[in-house]
Amino acid sequence: MIRAALLLCLALAGPAWAGVECRDVDHEGRGYAVCSVTLDDTALKLFLRDDDGAILGGFSRVADELGPDETLEFAMNAGMFHPDRAPVGLYIEDGREEMRVIPNPGPGNFGLLPNGLLCLRAGRADVIETLRYIEDAPPCREATQSGPMLVIDGALHPRFLPDSTSRNIRNGVGTSADGRVAHFAISDRPVTFHEFARLFRDALEAPNALYFDGKVSRLYAPQLGRNDIGLPLGPIIGAVSPAPSDRATD
Repeated sequence: MIRAALLLCLALAGPAWAGVECRDVDHEGRGYAVCSVTLDDTALKLFLRDDDGAILGGFSRVADELGPDETLEFAMNAGMFHPDRAPVGLYIEDGREEMRVIPNPGPGNFGLLPNGLLCLRAGRADVIETLRYIEDAPPCREATQSGPMLVIDGALHPRFLPDSTSRNIRNGVGTSADGRVAHFAISDRPVTFHEFARLFRDALEAPNALYFDGKVSRLYAPQLGRNDIGLPLGPIIGAVSPAPSDRATD
């Protein structure tokens, strides 16, 4: 009976595509939805505007932009944005830089240094602290900047307080040391920065992780039966199958 119940749960969750695994995770008594994307098997892509330059703003609009043989397997908001939904910091899509990198401290979560960015290259994804990115200048095919960093080389952001009372629904991304796997997570209920960062460091074993946003955080995960709705978004990241052929190499 246990095996039958497990099979039923898997069926209700929907078919899993080889490169994307979405699951519900309990960590320290708090619930999260986590989607792990293996870059050997799939391609991650950033989405902001349609062919006419209009902001997409939502998961259904992203799906509309795909080719006839492509499917959106997972998507999430991917970085902070201005009221017009333009990116706050560095944004590169298909090799074209729309917004430059912002290295300076500033107001709000984005300016709580160190912040960082998600850098996508052929076959790998890396969360990189902003000043390190400026120094090393890696050839990111796509990138989105946000902040603050959650985990930096295995350590939590130094400004996070274990006893903080500031709680929000939060989402972010962490990457494996070899860059082969990107873990995207969103909390089921409001959590502190310290709690959220511990998920990436201790449960997902991501040596570097980046905060995307709070309050507006949303997830598209057919495996979990989720297609969150809300106000229009800025940058969105998605896993597309099958991977476009021109993404096989840089």
